[in-house]
Amino acid sequence: MSGQATVLVVDDEVRSLESLRRVLSDEFEVICAKDAAEARRCLESEIVHAILCDQRMQDETGVEFLKHVRSTWPDPVRMIISGYSDSEDIIAGINEAGIYQYVAKPWHPDRLLDTVRGAVELFRLQQETETAAVDMKLTPERVTRVVTEKRGAARQLYDFDRIVHAPDSPLHGVIELGRRAADYDISVLITGESGTGKELLARAIHYGSGRAGKAFVVENCGALPDQLLESELFGCKKGAFTGAYQDRIGLFEVADGGTIFLDEIGETSPAFQVKLLRVLQESEIRPLGAQRVRKVDVRVVAATNRDLEAEVRAGRFRRDLYYRLAAFPLHMPALRERPMDIPLIAAKVLADVNASYGRAVAGIARDTLIAMQRHDWPGNVRELQNEIQRMVVLADDGRLQSKDLSSRVRNGHAVEQPGAGHGAAATLKARVEALERAMIADALQRHGGNISRVAGELGLSRVGLRNKLARYDIHKGLVDGD
Repeated sequence: MSGQATVLVVDDEVRSLESLRRVLSDEFEVICAKDAAEARRCLESEIVHAILCDQRMQDETGVEFLKHVRSTWPDPVRMIISGYSDSEDIIAGINEAGIYQYVAKPWHPDRLLDTVRGAVELFRLQQETETAAVDMKLTPERVTRVVTEKRGAARQLYDFDRIVHAPDSPLHGVIELGRRAADYDISVLITGESGTGKELLARAIHYGSGRAGKAFVVENCGALPDQLLESELFGCKKGAFTGAYQDRIGLFEVADGGTIFLDEIGETSPAFQVKLLRVLQESEIRPLGAQRVRKVDVRVVAATNRDLEAEVRAGRFRRDLYYRLAAFPLHMPALRERPMDIPLIAAKVLADVNASYGRAVAGIARDTLIAMQRHDWPGNVRELQNEIQRMVVLADDGRLQSKDLSSRVRNGHAVEQPGAGHGAAATLKARVEALERAMIADALQRHGGNISRVAGELGLSRVGLRNKLARYDIHKGLVDGD
C-alpha cells in the first residue's frame, strides 16, 4: 500500500475541525490548525500535500490565508470550505489564491473524501511530471490522462524486446533474468561498466512489472554531496540547510507505488548508506527539517560500475545494505564481450541519428562494421552512439565508410579507462602503450601524416617519433615536411 498523504485542515471552530479530522483520518495523515497562524507554523515544519481551509475565520479569511500559502508554499493543493453566502467573495479570490476546489457547506463525507483524494492525486501527478505550482485550472482527470499516455509510451519504448542484442549474445540471458525479476517485488542490483545500458534494463524491469502504472524516477547518487542527496531522495523543508530555499518533495515520495533507480550507488558515503538502509528497512522517510516520518512503498533498483563485494570487503560499503540491494543481482556485459551485437546496435543507432539529424544515410559498410567489432569500446554502447553521431555528420554518401571512423576505432585500438577493458588483468605498461599509440595515430590523422608537426605537438624528436611509429607499426601516409 502506498504511503498516506498529509492533509492540513484549518478551521477556528473546534467541532467542525474535529468532524473533518474524523472523516479524513482513515485515509490521510491529518494535521489540524485552529487558525491561520498555527497553520503557517505547521507548513513551516511539515511537508503537506493538500490544504482544506474554512473561509470564515476570525483572524483572516480562508482566501487571504491561501493567497499567502500560494506565494510561500506553492506545492500543496488548496481547497476551501464555505457556505453559499460567501460564494461571491470566494469566486473573486479563487484565481489569486489558486484554489483547486470549493467545498460547499453542509458537506457530505463521501463527496469530501472524493475531493481530497482528487487533490492528493493531482499533487502526486504534478510532482511526477515536474510541473510548476498547481494552477488549479487542471483537473486530476486531465493530468491523469497526460501521465497515463506518457507511461504508455514509455512502456513501449522500454520493453525488454527493445533492448537490442543477437540471439547468441551473453546479454540474452541477462534479459531473461530481468523478465523473471520484473514479476516479483524484489530489490535488483545491476552491475556493469559505464555505458552498458544499466538504466535501460532498470526501466524494462519497471515497465514489465505490476508497478508500471506508477512513477519510475532516477537519481545519480555519485553526483551530489550527502546533504543534497538526502534532500533529493527524502525531501526537505525550506531552511533545513543552507541552500534549501523551498520545500522539496523527495524522490522516494514521488516514486510511491512505483520504482526508484539509484545509479552509482557505490559512490555513496558510509554516513549516507546508514540512512538509506533505514529507509529500506522501515519503508519510511523523514524529510530534512520535518518532524514526521512518511511511509512509502517503493521498489528499489540500484546500479554500480564498482565491484560492490570488493567494496564490502574493503569496508567502504555496508554489508547489510549490500544484501538489501542485491537480493537479485544482474550483470550487464561490456560491449567488447558481445561483438555479435555491434552490427544490430549500430543499425538501430544509425536509424535514430538519421531521424534526429534529418539525414538519410543508407547503412554501414562491411569493413566499417569489422573495424567496429575489433574496437574495445571502453565507453561501451554510449561510446558507439557518439561514434556513429560523428560519422553521420561527416558522411558524404549513402553509407558510413571506414574513412569516417575516428582513428582509434579505425586502427583497432582503444583508449582504455582505468579499471575498464580487459579489466584488472591488463598491465600498466599495456594501458600506457595503448594510450600512446592512440594519441600518435590521432595526431597523425589531424596533421595529415606530417612527422615534424606531430613530433612538435607530442614533445618528441623526429627520431623518437619514428622509433615509436616502428614499434607500433604505424607507417601509412607519412611525410617529413614541416
